[in-house]
Amino acid sequence: MQVSGFLVHLAGAVMLLLYSTRMVRTGIERAAGPLLRTLFISLGKGWVKSVLAGVIGAIFLQSATAIALLVSSFAATGVLSVAVALAIVLGADLGTALVVQFLSLDLNWLMPALLAIGGFMFLKMDTRLAKQLGRVIIGVGLILISLSMIGTASAPLRSASWMPGFIGFLSEDILISFFGGVLLAFLFHSSVAAVLLFATLAAKGILPIEAGLPLVLGANAGGGLVAVWLSRDGKTPGRHVTGSNLLFRLVGGMAMLAVMSGVDLPLERLGATADRQLVNFHLLFNAALVLVCLPFIRPALALMRGLIRDEQEELDLLKPASALDTAVLKMPHLALASVTRELLRMSEIVEVMVTPVMDFFSVSNPQQVQRVRQLDKDVNRAHTDIKLYIAQLSQGELSSEEAQRAVEMTSVAISLERVGDIISKELLPLTIEKHRRNLEFSAAGWKELTNFHARVITNMQLALNVLVSEDLETARMLVEEKAVMRRLERESHDKHMARLSSGTVESRASSDIHLETIRALKEINSRFATFAYPTLEKRGVLLDSRLS
Repeated sequence: MQVSGFLVHLAGAVMLLLYSTRMVRTGIERAAGPLLRTLFISLGKGWVKSVLAGVIGAIFLQSATAIALLVSSFAATGVLSVAVALAIVLGADLGTALVVQFLSLDLNWLMPALLAIGGFMFLKMDTRLAKQLGRVIIGVGLILISLSMIGTASAPLRSASWMPGFIGFLSEDILISFFGGVLLAFLFHSSVAAVLLFATLAAKGILPIEAGLPLVLGANAGGGLVAVWLSRDGKTPGRHVTGSNLLFRLVGGMAMLAVMSGVDLPLERLGATADRQLVNFHLLFNAALVLVCLPFIRPALALMRGLIRDEQEELDLLKPASALDTAVLKMPHLALASVTRELLRMSEIVEVMVTPVMDFFSVSNPQQVQRVRQLDKDVNRAHTDIKLYIAQLSQGELSSEEAQRAVEMTSVAISLERVGDIISKELLPLTIEKHRRNLEFSAAGWKELTNFHARVITNMQLALNVLVSEDLETARMLVEEKAVMRRLERESHDKHMARLSSGTVESRASSDIHLETIRALKEINSRFATFAYPTLEKRGVLLDSRLS
């Protein structure tokens, strides 16, 4: 009973640690996602600057894996070179080591203040930014609580009869300890959480430094393995980035194990206690890894190109067979379900088209722009197929509800087709014109555009949820966002006019592109907002007109 209670307590503390680190990362992504994208693209033009960008990004997101997945997606679309992306990931590994340094300090006195401030911001403030920052502050407070819980839960281990033998085994077989660290970090999907766990156990006198060092090295490699696993279905250039990062971590970890086997490290210089020695060793190892691996970025990528080959990736990875099933046309409820699946497939293609638009404004990439344009043909084809399928379905016997649903689905297909046209025929030409004329947005104007685009992406996800679930609250939120976007467009227009009046050079040169981009993004958002109207009409909560 005592053992089961200990396991439950420890498992609960570890789960809270994983949840809280994810909570912090989610809050930062929602509050400053566009800013981080801009940071990587603007700073990532030299290896030293790229490392710095990775350090900053990892400190904010508390996850090198998240950074690795983000920049590998940039590398896959050509926005960043794979070499620069890999340098950013190396910096992110160092950034997470700095995060561990901060979180491993004795900050128990700070927990109540963090929870109080974060809770107030999340529950009482109205702006999205304040709420997300409140989420981040609560997350940091919960991380500190979870570490305290881990320390309390692990206290009985010191008196366990089997513990000396187990620790002795780990201390003597450093290879087993190394792969144990790999496994734990992979299961946690977080090297930060794994290293913090090891440091907490070391602080309680449970984990000796001899066993802790190889576990920390293994956790470093495990973090790289997580990124490889999560990017396994991605495009080849992105996989080259995550694969090379894993290679660096594995080779670096193994080399350090070899050094530890033959040389007594001066650990007393790393700190007075075992936990400080662990986290300081973790920091120094990642700093050394950056310095040693930067010159080998191109050879590592060349090796990955040989190991992970591009087997002529399809133009569109979203090209499964159409979901429209002619065999169920005489069964309207199944036929309408088939149309819903095809609309979701169509939506996924549109999402692939709209997501990289701001990246194309930042970096000229004609090849990727042409690929996105080609996707519009698939959207048009899906639109035509859906209309013809529903026309065939309407020739049979449909109930009034089924007939109405068919009309609503046709409207959704029309909206998606229009969004594809806006991207292909309006936004993409604007990205080409910006680079052809060598124009730049003002810093304030660029921030407005990226924030507007990020909000459109978020609202697109709401629209897809409404399409599938017909949830009333989500539908309300989607329509309310339409009003917010209308207000943001007006505010952006007014601010842009003010910049023109003040003589901002960049704003004058790129004025037409700025205003047309905002207008196009607003229309895309409006098209997605129409997904909510059928649900609201059925519940009787949609007014016929906004006019008083």
